[in-house]
Amino acid sequence: MPTFLFYMPEKERLEDKLTELLQPVIINSGYELVDLAIVKAPGGITLRILLDKPEGVTLADCERISRLAGDILDAHDPISSHYILEVSSPGINRPLKKQADFQRFAGQKALVETKIPISGRKRYKGLLLGVENGNVIISVDGADHCIPIEQIRKARLDIL
Repeated sequence: MPTFLFYMPEKERLEDKLTELLQPVIINSGYELVDLAIVKAPGGITLRILLDKPEGVTLADCERISRLAGDILDAHDPISSHYILEVSSPGINRPLKKQADFQRFAGQKALVETKIPISGRKRYKGLLLGVENGNVIISVDGADHCIPIEQIRKARLDIL
């Protein structure tokens, strides 16, 4: 079944609040919070948390963070409606969210989509070269492109 983003004026603020609540516990448990998103699917709202750690994320890691996050969410009750909590690894095509992600994964294949066309295009699929002066550098078919980080709509590794 297709999944689509759940848009509402408060969605971004709620995601920020949830990140503020959960990120310290996730970091103190030895993980990186890759992404946190509220998604509306046919079955209702899902709170999706993506974790990572250098040696990779296991099912036991996801269960541990799910329990910890569930306890925090129960205590603070920031989501007023019924929701499903989903905790997983970012997978092989990991989202790239922060400037450090673009630098860390330099040398990997990536897909970058921009908010507005830059040099006549919005999709760049190629070799990630890193970050320079607030711009993500990606080589597509032998040509290097500089994309301002603030103009990136979404980006991910493009391994498969």
